[in-house]
Amino acid sequence: MTKADIVDVISSATGITKVETEAVVKGFMDTVIDAMKRGETIELRGFGSFKVVKRAQRVARNPKTNEEVIVPEQYVPMLKVSKDFKQVVNESNS
Repeated sequence: MTKADIVDVISSATGITKVETEAVVKGFMDTVIDAMKRGETIELRGFGSFKVVKRAQRVARNPKTNEEVIVPEQYVPMLKVSKDFKQVVNESNS
């Protein structure tokens, strides 16, 4: 499912135009990205929480040359889904 597909589904379900729905979806995504850039945690009850996690420096291996490569520490965005979300997905795919 793409962003355009999400816009279509929301637009059909709410009766809002696709242009307005796209603006809302883009606004939501921009808000999440901006908050995470500031290191904030975002909690959406029943869906999950977005947070930024620091990954430590580590040694990896280039599979082509088998040479060791140092991967520097980095901050990565993470989504931890809620128990309700997991349960619904698990039940629908069983």
